[in-house]
Formats: sequence, C-alpha cells, structure tokens
Amino acid sequence: MTVIVAAAPQAAEEATTRGVGSLHMLLLLCLLPLLQPADSSSAPHAKAWSQTGPRLQLSRSDLRNSSAVFWEAGVSGGYQALLLDEDRGWLLVGGKDHIYLLRSDSLDLPTHTVHWPAAREHVEHCRQAGKSLETDCANFVRLLQPFNKTHVYACGTGAFHPQCTYVHLSHSAEGPLFLLSHRVESGRGKCPFSPREPFTARLTDGELYAGTSVDFMGANAAIFRTLIRGSSQHYIRTEAYDHNWLNEPEFVGSFSIPDTHSPDDDKVYFFFKERAVEAGQWDKRVYSRVARVCKNDIGGRRSLINRWTTFLKARLVCSVPGPSGVDTQFDELEDVFVLETKDPQNPTVYGVFSTSSSIFRGSAVCVYSMASIRAAFNGPFAHKEGPDYRWVEYKGRIPYPRPGTCPSETYDVLHKSTKDFPDEVVSFMRQHQLMWEPVLPLGGRPVLTRVNAPYMLKRVVVNRVDAEDGPYDVLHLGTDDGKVVKAVSVIKDNWDTEEIILEELTVFQSPTPILSMELSTKRQQLYVSSELGVAQLGLQRCELYGSDCAECCLARDPYCSWDGQTCSRYFPTSRRRARRQDVKYGDPWSQCPVTEDDSDTVEVKLVYGVEGNSTFLECVPRSSQAELRWTVQHTERQQQTLRQRHEGKQLRQGDDDRLFHMKRGLLVQHLELADAGLHTNTPTARCWPDTAFTSSPATASTQPATSRTTALERLAKPRWGLPGFSASRAPLIHLLHRQNMGTLGCPSILSSCL
Repeated sequence: MTVIVAAAPQAAEEATTRGVGSLHMLLLLCLLPLLQPADSSSAPHAKAWSQTGPRLQLSRSDLRNSSAVFWEAGVSGGYQALLLDEDRGWLLVGGKDHIYLLRSDSLDLPTHTVHWPAAREHVEHCRQAGKSLETDCANFVRLLQPFNKTHVYACGTGAFHPQCTYVHLSHSAEGPLFLLSHRVESGRGKCPFSPREPFTARLTDGELYAGTSVDFMGANAAIFRTLIRGSSQHYIRTEAYDHNWLNEPEFVGSFSIPDTHSPDDDKVYFFFKERAVEAGQWDKRVYSRVARVCKNDIGGRRSLINRWTTFLKARLVCSVPGPSGVDTQFDELEDVFVLETKDPQNPTVYGVFSTSSSIFRGSAVCVYSMASIRAAFNGPFAHKEGPDYRWVEYKGRIPYPRPGTCPSETYDVLHKSTKDFPDEVVSFMRQHQLMWEPVLPLGGRPVLTRVNAPYMLKRVVVNRVDAEDGPYDVLHLGTDDGKVVKAVSVIKDNWDTEEIILEELTVFQSPTPILSMELSTKRQQLYVSSELGVAQLGLQRCELYGSDCAECCLARDPYCSWDGQTCSRYFPTSRRRARRQDVKYGDPWSQCPVTEDDSDTVEVKLVYGVEGNSTFLECVPRSSQAELRWTVQHTERQQQTLRQRHEGKQLRQGDDDRLFHMKRGLLVQHLELADAGLHTNTPTARCWPDTAFTSSPATASTQPATSRTTALERLAKPRWGLPGFSASRAPLIHLLHRQNMGTLGCPSILSSCL
C-alpha cells in the first residue's frame, strides 16, 4: 500500500514567516513484512508472553463457502462422543438418546440413527431427585469405543443410571448395518451419572479402564478396570474415600502405552487434575497429574483386595519461567493427546492447560516425552509422616520388588502376579502413591501460550506433517467459544521455539465449547463436535494465503507450498522441483524469484495533513500477524538540505518521538519540513516487500496529469530503484509544493484521493 499525505501551514502568516508559504505533499509507503513482530524486551522471560494473531481468520460463513461441511440434523444435541472408523469411512456420534452413523467422506450424506433412551422409571426417579428433564434426565451417550471389527461398546448416563450396550456395525448388500443390542448392562464404574461430569475411558484387550464417579452425587470417584468380554463383572479400583489416592479428581484422558517389548510391562496411563494434597488441608490449589497402573494388576492377597497394587501418580508441570525463579503455572489440565511415533513405546504427549489464577486468564500447550514420565515414576517417592507433617522425599529403604513394578514370571518366578507381592510391598503402596519429582515439559516451557485471549483452549489433536525442511507437529485446538485454532511450533537454530498461529476458525454460529475432536490423516479432515452439531473441516486452506509465491511462503503452513502457479497442498512424495516452502524461517527471498510483476497491484492513498498538526497514515495488513515498517529515501539534494537544517543530525527509526507505530498504520505528530523524502519498503531479516515501489517527487511537479487517476497511477508505478535517490533510510515524510496538489486533482485540504 502507498500513502500520499499532504500537509498545509496552519495560517498563511505563519507559513510566510517560516519561509514555507505553500502546501506540501507527503509520500509514504508501508511494508508488511513478517508473521511475528520482533520482541524488543531484553528480559529472557518476556518472550514467553509475546503473542501473534492468526494468519487467517475465517467466520462461519467463510467456512460454509469453502470446503467445510456442517451436520446439524440431529434431533437431540449434546454431541460429546465421537468415534472415527478410518478403514470403513464412518463417524459415530453420541448424542442425547441417540447414536448417529455418518459418512466421514462428507457429513451431508444420508445418516443412520438408532434410538437409545433411558428407561422410564429411571427418568422418573431422576426427576423426583430434582434433576432437569431436559438437561439431566435422559440417556446422554458419553462413551463409544471399538470392541471388535463388528461391534462398538457404548455407554450413556441413562438418566443418572449409567448403562452400556453393544452397537452392531457392519456392511450389507443394502448398505451399512447399524443395530443396537438388546443386551443392556450396568454402566456403573464405566460411565458417569451426570452428562456434565468429566471422565475418561479406554477399552483395551477386552477390559475397560475408566476414571469416573460411581455414585449419584459424584463424590466417590475412582479409576476402574472392568472385564466386559465375559459374563463376569469383576472389577478393580482405587481405594475409596482416601485423598492420598484421589482427591476430588477431574479425569481428562487415558491411554494404553507399552513400557517394554514384554507384554507383562504394559500399562495404562491416566491424566487428570485434582486438589493437591501437598498444598495443605486448607489450600484449594489444583495440580495436574499423570498416573499409571499395570494391566496385569489383579489386586492384593490379604491387603488391597480388588484394589490397585501398582497405582502411582506424579505431578504434571506446565509453567513459564519468570524472573527470580518465580514461574507462572498453568495448573489445570484440560485435554491430552498422545501422538504416536515409529516407536510405540515412546509416543509424544501433548497437554492443554489453563490457569487457576484470578489475576489473568491463560491457556498453554506443553509437550512431554515418555522418557521424562517414566523417569518420574522411577524416581524417589513422596512421604508424609503424619497429619501435621510436611511432604518430603522418602529416604528410607524401598522394598523389593520396587513398588509400581509390574509382576512378570520372566523377571522373577516368585512374583508371577500382584497377589504374590510381599506384605511390605503392598503396605508401602498403600501409603506411597505420590512421586516426589514432577514431570517437566520438553524445553522447560510451553510451546504455545494464549494469555488474556477472548477464549480458553479446551481440546487438542495433533498431526505430524512432513514438510520440505522436516516434520512439524501441527496443533488443532478447540476453544470454549466454538473456535478451532491451528498452530505450529518451530524449533529455531538456538533450540528456542517460535509459535505460529496459522488459522482461527469460527466453527459454530453461537459461542459454545468444543466438546470433542477427531482427526483423519487418511482423508485429511478434522471432525469437531459441540452441543449444536458436528463440523467437518479440511486440514488446510492453502489457496486463501494468497496468489503469489511470497504470500504462500510467508504463511509458514506445513500443509502448503507454492507449486509454481498456486499455493496448494504440499506432498512430500512430489517430484516437482517448483515446490517452494520454508516453514522454519518463512524466507521468500530464498524461495521466490523477485520480478516486477510481483508489485503490479499497489494500493495508493492520498491523505492531507496540516503542518504542525498530526496525520495518521492508515495501512491495514492482510494478515493479523504482520507488522508495519515505514522507511523513506531522500534525494542527494534533499539530504544536503536536511544536513544544513539539522546540522548533520541523523534521524533513525524509533529515535523520533513524533512517530507512533500502530497496528493499523503510522501516526505522525507535528508535521514539519524535515519530514521529507521518498518512502519505500526496506527488506530486513525475514522481510518481504508486500508492495515494492519507488517514485520521484519530480513526477508530480513537472508533469501535469490529465486526471486524478492517471496521476496516481504514475506515482504508483512499480520500480525497484530510482536514479537520484540515495540508499539511506529514515522515518521521514516528503513535502511537495502547493501547486502539486492541483496536479493531483485534490482541491480540498480535508479531502482524500483513493
């Protein structure tokens, strides 16, 4: 964008006295260079709070006009459970009294529905207990887990009477077979009573591991394992009403992760938040936790019968280092995503956290390795001697086998199962569930923070994308107001990280929390649910970044690259040499050839200002991540005049307190003759000329224009250099004479030509 500004004397007498006596024109050019503004603070912790806006912001109507598909044909709402079948192309959606079968290729294709209401007597009992018929006394489907190739295990609240059943799902000649089993079993210990209670469950090897409450009031929460593949309803759980085990927990996620190549070492990891027992009896502080149990744990023989004997937990820390060692803690875990890698024993764990502080609102994303999690569980135990004692590191003798170790005949023939553990091991486990060392994130800080934003991050799924310069983990984040934020964290040469917000999508018409997210790497689609419906979003919208190589490269989206003609999806297997992409640096200079055609479209504005008064030069970048840089060139004659007036004073950007750089432009106060020069863009580090052009002030004064349009076109002619101008740059404004204003066809000081 080019901005032409005219300045006039406040009064003819003042102008004559100062030897000016004429109107002047100011010619400026703004540069929109980079995705992220440079951090000017020298404090090491200040970088953590530098936040950038999204590269793209799309409304719901924008999404409707793109490839997004919305499904709002459900009759119930409350779509909390999603299950994606990648192989058969189905998406199961759990709602209020219904389960829906959608085609994952396109949600607008015909759907199949099964009706699964709560029993009438349970609805009536729920109503008599004072619950709402609309929001409580129904069967809200909370769990959909694959049982085998033909059946899905489903659980619902059943009007505060949890129930579970099987959904038969297979192909037939007429289409998909979608039936509900007549066998309904109790869902206690598998599913919460309330539709709003946080819980987690994972079905693996025919057993359901669940973190949920087991009573009507939700006061008795536990981590359960229930055998569902046979007629037996045998279960094992954490100790009831013991705050050292669980203290008012809110469960977030659960995952089956092998520890070694031996199946005897397989464990299930639970992620949750709870009131911290370490903080004291009267302290309401909340800590995030990771806990684990052995899959082959069957409880103790004489103690801890039907209770976990391998249950351990550790604190999960997500914090921003601050001055003097005071960290800003993001204590409340909201969601967890386990990103599988080539090594099944070492996936990458992503967690979304929020602050419990009353001072400010904030969200953060931290990343953890399984090595650091295992190190915490293999470290020292926390110990408290009595009610009036503080928690300390346990220094005593640790019994054998080490508490928390999974029994295995391969390692020790004397301990084939947990019932063979010595009494001292079981007694130690009853008193020592908490580990002393916390689990710290990779890099010691979050990879992304959002502080005092209009939303809070609530859900996360992660996709590892192969780009031209290596793999990147792209975060798709759901918010509490119905948005989806796409971001990527880039590791720099100094091992520091840079967060890039690529997209901010308003998915649902009304602000409503994102309840569930499923990602299809096979179809490159993201499925998002809320109380209002389900949305199908493509993982990339490359064509919206721009129509030239520089804009595509500056986007720094791992999904996108410049193919020589358009910004399109990047394929790692493509042999086309014209593919241009630079996620790490976003440097178009190294990727895109510069031609005069790159600057054919330059927006020109003519703005007037009065000498001695203030003028605002508006320039709104297309990307909210861009920052505005203003520079200027002088002719040799102008430089000589300036040196005589200012006695050799060199003005540099930032030195003049009359110039105020704002998000939407430049505010110039107290216009004066020293504000003279030819403004053009100046490429700096990671900088690209969005509108590259130069123009001579003599053009407007010596060559009369037949119309306002031709004059502006002549001033905005794109060129890469101009004879007679030096290479010096300063934040000044070029002033021309009064007769030039008539040449441009602008009769009034208060008018503007666009």
